[in-house]
Amino acid sequence: MADRERDGVADREGLLNILFVGLIVAILGGFGWWYWSYETGSGIVRDSAPSWEPDSRHVIFSSEANGKSDICIVDLTGRERRALMQTPSNESHPTYTLDGSAIAFDTDRDGNYEIYKMRANGEAQQRLTNHAAEDRAPSWSPDGRTIVFMSNRDTPDFDVYRMDADGKNVQRLLTGGTAKYPQFAPDGAHIAMQIARDIHVLSLKTGQLRRLTHEPANGMYPTWSSDASQLAFMSWRNGRTELFTAKASGHEPQMLVTMPTGDAVDPRWSPDGERIAFVHLPDGVAAEVRSADQQRIIYVVDVKTRRLTRLSR
Repeated sequence: MADRERDGVADREGLLNILFVGLIVAILGGFGWWYWSYETGSGIVRDSAPSWEPDSRHVIFSSEANGKSDICIVDLTGRERRALMQTPSNESHPTYTLDGSAIAFDTDRDGNYEIYKMRANGEAQQRLTNHAAEDRAPSWSPDGRTIVFMSNRDTPDFDVYRMDADGKNVQRLLTGGTAKYPQFAPDGAHIAMQIARDIHVLSLKTGQLRRLTHEPANGMYPTWSSDASQLAFMSWRNGRTELFTAKASGHEPQMLVTMPTGDAVDPRWSPDGERIAFVHLPDGVAAEVRSADQQRIIYVVDVKTRRLTRLSR
């Protein structure tokens, strides 16, 4: 009789222990799901065109919701995010001056894409270009006096143009008709750009154009390191779109980022040289053309450790 009572007590204690452990597992499991969901985000995310604040502590970018894109800012944890500009039109490709006083961007508020600038707080917006064609993807010179951008105003394809910071003295720099995404070098004397599927660097002093990559070992969306010693870029030389770095001469390319799925595009190097922001297309570049629901997720990679941090939520 005593043995049966002891067995009964043990059975009840065992059952209670099982229930208790089950409860803890359920709680931790629920917390784990919440933490994963918080860290990775949920739903459709369409963030693109990242750039950096001069202090390298925040990323400014374009975020699309309800069929239009606005300019937003996020910190390096991805948790502190706010909209800098919300309008009925589309705004994209925001970029700061080196001193952080102004932002240039492109917008279709006038019926086609034009280049605008504004103060860092979003005030005093000023239209810089006025053309029936598309003017897009501005980049400031280090002294803030000049802007380069891409436009198809003189050809069906895009080419690279330069203008003063007030929009005057627009000058076409190339005549090839396939040049995109120009980026001023930190010395202000060179511009990196994508021509067809390769990276080229233009000397503003001599007009010489140097080709740094060669299809099929191609390069696109070039971005300079802060000391101008390196370039980062995207390439599909390995059969999928990945991020690479190379010396400013184009030599010694090294793969920096390859994602488990999809493609990594549009890198932008931080002013302190420590990180690169980029866009991840989980379904691949081709899906970007096919589907409006294609996700675009901004990450930051530490150049030394290659540690990834997701900023989009």
